[in-house]
Amino acid sequence: MSGNTVDFKQDSFKKEVLDSEKPVLVDFWAEWCGPCKMLTPTINEVADDYKDKAVIGKLNVDENPTIAAEYGIRSIPSLLFFKGGKVQKQIMGAVAKEEISSALDELI
Repeated sequence: MSGNTVDFKQDSFKKEVLDSEKPVLVDFWAEWCGPCKMLTPTINEVADDYKDKAVIGKLNVDENPTIAAEYGIRSIPSLLFFKGGKVQKQIMGAVAKEEISSALDELI
């Protein structure tokens, strides 16, 4: 992961995501997921590009199944965009950086 990509966990999710004053992108992924691994460099680039404007991170669904279930994550990769503690947008699958950036720009 890039130095700007956060590794979200169950015990810090509320503070880092729901209580964040900045928009937050959470990439729901798993180690065994090929498309998730393909998306990782893109997520890291976005984290570097938006380091002062948004919080960008990844949440491993195998290590944090409660959060994944809470947000109805049934397929990965799933990108959830939060603002004000609420999901504003969801994108499923390995998508282009431009689509992710566009979604973030709408929230900033």
